Amino acid sequence: MFADLGLVTTATILLGLLMGLLALGVWIGIALLIVGFAAILMVTSVPIGPVLATTVWSSSASWSLAALPLFIWMGEILFRTRLSEQMFLGLAPWLNWLPGRLLHVNVVGCGVFAAVSGSSAATCATIGKIALPELKKRGYDDLMSLGSLAGSGTLGLLIPPSIPMVVYAIAANVSVIQVFLAGFLPGLLVMALYSGYITLWSALNPKKSPPPEPRTSLGYKLRSSAKLLPVLLLIALIFCALIFGWATATECAAWGVTGALILAWWSGTLTWATFRDSLLSATRLTVTIMLILAGAAFTTAAMAYTGIPAALAAWVESLELSPYVLIAALTVMYILLGCLIDGISMIVLTTVVVLPMIKQAGFDLIWFGVFLIILVEMAQITPPVGFNLFVLQNMSGRDSFTVARAALPFFFLLVAAVAIITAFPDIALWLPRLAFPG
Repeated sequence: MFADLGLVTTATILLGLLMGLLALGVWIGIALLIVGFAAILMVTSVPIGPVLATTVWSSSASWSLAALPLFIWMGEILFRTRLSEQMFLGLAPWLNWLPGRLLHVNVVGCGVFAAVSGSSAATCATIGKIALPELKKRGYDDLMSLGSLAGSGTLGLLIPPSIPMVVYAIAANVSVIQVFLAGFLPGLLVMALYSGYITLWSALNPKKSPPPEPRTSLGYKLRSSAKLLPVLLLIALIFCALIFGWATATECAAWGVTGALILAWWSGTLTWATFRDSLLSATRLTVTIMLILAGAAFTTAAMAYTGIPAALAAWVESLELSPYVLIAALTVMYILLGCLIDGISMIVLTTVVVLPMIKQAGFDLIWFGVFLIILVEMAQITPPVGFNLFVLQNMSGRDSFTVARAALPFFFLLVAAVAIITAFPDIALWLPRLAFPG
């Protein structure tokens, strides 16, 4: 009875239905399934059952997707180790000479943990549980301590292995390994921007930093860093396996879990309780993400029947926007979405509509994956639903406004990172092209 509705009316009804379901608190995966059902009922008489079965199975029965629960489990195992304490003690002597001194431990520590985690919230919480008390005890500025940790925690999404990167690769039907490799150099770029800002801020505000700590010998530095060596070896193993093609992303994830279990045993934190808790937590998060992916796959198939994505891509093409104007518009759209929903939901909700536009504009889908992940990073420190803000609010006891204000400079640094990789896309594409020439 809805067959005669125009595309605009159909799209408006479906968007209103989705927003209404999300406003009512319906799980995103279930909301997407309902919207998919509604879309098919409105425009076609195709049997829903076979479409649902085929799309849910095809979205789940993927060898690449097997990496997702493994990387999640690896991060959960390491979250329960003494890694954050070892990282602070090991990195602090090396960074004490920089303006801002131990504030740089937040940046480098989060970058290192991100390379074995894949979760922004876990990265922020793991480093924050030791860094925040230490920085406060030594007299560092509270706002800069909170802001640098909030911003640096987002590196868990950009530096592989990254859970949202796996989700994007599946949604966009691109290589997980190539998306992983594309994230390394932009991740280092973001770390450089953060450390550069901390250095400049400290030089301009010398009274807000404590006096320098006593210089330490090279031997002391090496002894302090010894416990970090196994973690660095695990990172190097995963990186080399990816770039030299020794293993698939899923095989790297299996290696990562094995390495994480060994590290937990070596640090004395691998007990039956921590093993069980890490496994249950990883299972819960995996099932949640899989439900979202299944709902997104069904909605994508349903939208293909409506013709809305193709019509929208054609409409954008008719506007004759320059590629950079399109990217600017998408940046604003994703920043606004980040104020309302979490990062993984942003990816699965928008790829069905956005990817045809990106292809039409001539952008590389691997590059766009990195672009999108940086925008998802912004969502982690954007009120009112930024997960890193919640983590730090609970850990520090400060109000949400204070934490959000502390994170604001790092939000703008992420905007700068988006502008830089847009102007110089080879920053993201150099490693994938090196590993997969032609």
